[in-house]
Parts: sequence; structure tokens; C-alpha cells
Amino acid sequence: MTRRIARVQLESPLPQLDRLFDYAIPAELLDTAVPGVRVKVPLRTAGRMVEGYVVEIGDEDDADRPLSELDQVVSTAPVLPERLYRLARAVADRAAGSAADVLRLAVPKRMVRAEKAWLASDGAAPPVVLSAERARAAAVLEEFPTLLEQLRAGERVAVDAPPRLVEARPAWARLLAAAAASMLAEGRSAVVAVPDHRDLDLLQEQLLTLVPDSALVRHDAGQSGPERYAGYLRTLEDAPCVVIGNRSAVYAPVRDAGLVAIWDDGDPLLDEPLAPYAHARDVALVRQSLDGCALLFAGHTRTTDVERLVSIGFVAEVQTPRRAAPRVVLSTAPEHEQSSARIPSASFRAVREAVESGPVLVQVARPGYAPSLVCADCRAPTRCAHCGGPLHARARGATPVCTWCGRAAHAWSCPQCSSTRLRLASSGSERTADELGRAFAGARVIVADGAHPVREVDDRPALVVATRGAEPLTPHGYRAVLLLDGDRMLQAPDLRIGEHCLRWWSNAAALAAPDAPVHLVGVTGPVARALASWTQPNYARLELAERAPLHMPPAARVARLEGDTAAVDAALRTLAEDVPGLPAEAILGPVPIDRDGYPGSRALIRFDYGRGPLVTRSLRASVVAAAMKARGRAAKDSRSRKATRNTLAVRVDLADPEL
Repeated sequence: MTRRIARVQLESPLPQLDRLFDYAIPAELLDTAVPGVRVKVPLRTAGRMVEGYVVEIGDEDDADRPLSELDQVVSTAPVLPERLYRLARAVADRAAGSAADVLRLAVPKRMVRAEKAWLASDGAAPPVVLSAERARAAAVLEEFPTLLEQLRAGERVAVDAPPRLVEARPAWARLLAAAAASMLAEGRSAVVAVPDHRDLDLLQEQLLTLVPDSALVRHDAGQSGPERYAGYLRTLEDAPCVVIGNRSAVYAPVRDAGLVAIWDDGDPLLDEPLAPYAHARDVALVRQSLDGCALLFAGHTRTTDVERLVSIGFVAEVQTPRRAAPRVVLSTAPEHEQSSARIPSASFRAVREAVESGPVLVQVARPGYAPSLVCADCRAPTRCAHCGGPLHARARGATPVCTWCGRAAHAWSCPQCSSTRLRLASSGSERTADELGRAFAGARVIVADGAHPVREVDDRPALVVATRGAEPLTPHGYRAVLLLDGDRMLQAPDLRIGEHCLRWWSNAAALAAPDAPVHLVGVTGPVARALASWTQPNYARLELAERAPLHMPPAARVARLEGDTAAVDAALRTLAEDVPGLPAEAILGPVPIDRDGYPGSRALIRFDYGRGPLVTRSLRASVVAAAMKARGRAAKDSRSRKATRNTLAVRVDLADPEL
């Protein structure tokens, strides 16, 4: 006797449930239980109902095998197409994670009204890109002679975006919009992921001049639930579309993906902070291998991750015949000037001359007035007496406030020398604006940071003090750009701080007007030379060569394993058995750590890309085994809090590994 069964992916974070479960389909659900729909099913081990997705439907001859039945079809909308499940499974396997965690990021929360409206509609009509718009898009791509042909052929390419403004908008937005529109004109969909909402607004503005409004789908964390869910449902239809969004947009399940593009993949906002912590760049690479679509990496700088792919020939580098670059000046204080001078005289004169004709951009490291304070006598950093957090000043002469707990430090005294005097150790955006306002009397001063968001400034003379990444646009570009605090930025304890600084400075320099000076203050060395010569790929190659002997990312992959000491030791032993030939020096640690009041261990595993599948499979198996063991302990001692904790956790592809 044959019966119909459904293979269901459960919506559960438990690692031991990360597989397909077989359920019998009752007669009343045979017509509605189809692949992709949401269902409710019994979970016998937990004695409760859980939701999941039907992934496959099959027939089974062994009717004697005891199977639970589907309890309910939550919705008849097939929201999980096979292509999205395949991508989620592949991303989870690469990151030693769970497919359910990936689907939680990819599929928005169900909104009943939006779903009913979609089911009742006839679907979107195939969009038409007019010949004039198609010609305009092709003209933009002609700046890169072979780019359009490579995209049509489904190749992987890396492009250095032109560092200039076109019609008061960054050239990169015009370039990506043209690539997406050209793909839509071919009858295929395009997916473009950018770091934040400001980039999304720019990209959307450019796309609406090339493609119909009905063909553009925006995925944005700032959207309401119904808007986001309605946009997701649109991507399930046969009609091609252009999907733009933040990091989760790379999962958009368009039917015929012709292009996946990532802008500025070095931005930390594209790094997913939730399990399984897959970077948008890595998801795009996995998707390209599954779908055979074109893959485009674009930016003003080149990350070491993309440069590694270029160096091995996996990604093709596409350049323009005529290379454009801003006029960068490496500015240092002359010997006769005070070494403590924040702005050298040459840069000061350049700003004074430029501000007479238009806006001048001044980039600083941090927001606020004085982000850090020190003792005026012994120079010891000031700390909060309650929590030990750093103190900062909100204004000149204001009472210091703790950055962590927010308490005011009244009657503060230094624990080192008992002094009660404070000194401002750094200048934030507000203090810099205050100082420049006094130095340039009568000049208009504008602050742009997280607390004072400014998208655009007009073309009148002004000093625009902005934190990195918050620089406003101006119609004809800044008449000068002054990059301050560079030496302080480079002192951050981060493996990739050189890459980050080069990206921040390059993105700011790209906002300068033609032939406007870009002054980088107080920085020398490889990063400064790369900016001055506008050879960011060379810097990425240099960084990659330095990391290779140390087996540090991205020259090698790095996984972090942490949990109970016994579980970590067992996982490392299993890893040595499952991955033959893994050298002993590949494992750093384990070292003792504190896990919410319980002792534990942490270890790092460095491995080459060829061993990646074996390593992640072994680590995932250890996570499942540890979870099953913890569940067994919990069943024996339900009163034990420790028995119910996650005893082992894995994170793969750490960008900045630290024990």
C-alpha cells in the first residue's frame, strides 16, 4: 500500500532538528500540502506542535513505518521554493549552521492580509525596459569595455567603481543600476545588496530612471511587516524583477537570477550578526555556484577576500581604459610646527581657500564632543567608579558621563594620583565643529553623524564635519576633503583596520569635486601610499601576502569553537579523526573562558579552503552530538540549569579571529 508523505523542514533553532522529517499526509490535506507551504506538525519528542515548511512530496510503499501526520496547512502560499531551500542548505553547510536559521533570515514573518491579497491577484506582468533606457544603461557599462558581455555570460567579476559624482550622485549607484537594468532587459532578474539605507536610497533613485516601478522590489529592515512580506511574495513570481536591499537581500528567491551584485563588501554591515553568521559576499558566492548567474563585486576599494578570488582566477578583474583618481595629498606638520597640531598649516590653508567657493568635508573618527577623557596630571584614562566604563564629555565643561552605564561622574578623582582635573583626550565631531567654527569665523558649520543625520548639503560655502560613513552628498562635489584622526583610526586592535581605513578614506575622497584636494593628515606607510596613488588592489595584495604565512583570514578560513571544556575537547578529537592531514598547528588553544558564570574553553581552527567541507561537517556533527548529550542530561535532571544550556557553539569564517 502506497501513501503520500511530506518531508518537512522544522522552524527550530535546535541543531539536532536540522534535517528533513517525514510526515504522512492525511486525505483532507492531499490537495493543499504541496512543496513550499507552511505547515504545523507534531514533534513527538517535545510533545508540542511546531511550524515548518514542506520541502518535498513523495510516495512510500512501507506503510508499516509509524509516521505522525501533518496537523495543519497554515497557508496555501508556497513561500519556500526549492531553489531557496537549496541555497539555505548550502549556506548552512558551509557555515556549520542550521538551515532553519538561514530561512529565518531569508523568509519574512507571515502577514495574513498581504498574503491574501497576493493569492487573489493575477501576478505581475513581465516588465518592459524601453529601448531608450536600455541604450542609456549600455552606455554607462561601456566605460568597462567587456563588462556587459561578461555579465551576460554569467561570469564572476570585480570592478573598481569610478570615484566621482555624476549628476550630483555617486557614479557607483549609476553603474550598478545600469547592470541590473541591462539584465532585466534580457528577461532575467537581478539582486543587488548594499550596506545601509542611504546606499539603498541612491540605488533606488537611479534604478527608477531605467526600469518600471513595478519591477523594483526593495527589501529594507525599516519597512513595515506587510511591505516587506509583500515584496518577498513578489520575488516568488515568474515575472523578472530587480531586488535591492541590505545583506539579507542576497537570499531573494527570484525565479531566473541573472545577476547578483554586492556593493562595498568590506562594510561590516554586510556581515550577518545572527547564526550562522554568513557574510553576504559568501552567500552570493554560494548562490552563483548553484544558479550559474553573474556575480559582480564593486567598490572604491578591494577587500582581501575579493583579491584572493582574483589572484586565483576565480573572479575576473575588469578595469576602465582611462583610470580616474582623486588628487590626494599626504599632509604632515612641518618641523617648525607643534607636533600636537591637529591640522597642519598646508591643510589649513587649503581648507581656507576651498571654503570660500563651496562646501568642504572634514572627516573625523568619532561622534560626540570628547569621546574620551584622561587625567590632566598623570594622563591615566578616566573610568566610571560603578562599572569601569570609559568617561566622555558631552560639551566643554560638562560633567563627565560613563559611556557604558550612563551615570554622571560627579566629584571624580583619579585613582592613580588623586587629581580632580580632567583633560579632553580626543575630539569628536561636535568638538571639531566647535574648534573649526572659531578658526573660520563666519563660516557655516554642519555636523553629520549618527545623532545628526544629514543626507545632502547645498552648494553654498560650509564646513561639513562628518563621521566616517555619514558624509552627506553635495551637488557638485566638495571643494576640498580633509581626513583627520587617521593615525588614531589605524591604532584600533583589528586585523583589518588598514582595509577599513582605506575604505573609509576612499569613499570620502570619491565625494570630492574634480581636481579638488583630498588631504590625509598625519598618516604614512602602505595605506597612505595606496590612497595617494589610488591603487587599493595593490594594498589588498600586500595584505594578503603578509597573512598567508600566518594562515590568517582570508588566506585561510578560521573557525571558533567554544563551550564546555569536555565538549570542546571531544570536538577537537573528532575533528582530528574526521580531517586527516590537518596539521597540529592549525588548532590554537583551547584556552579557558567564562560562559555566563560557568567555566568553559575556546579554540580556533585554521584550515585551507579545500578542507572546508570536511571541517564544517565535523564541527556541525560535534554540535549536534553535544546538544543531544545535553538533552539527555536535562531529561535525567530537569532541575539542573546547566543541563539545558548549549554546551558547544561554532562560528566559521571569522574576519578578525581572537582567542
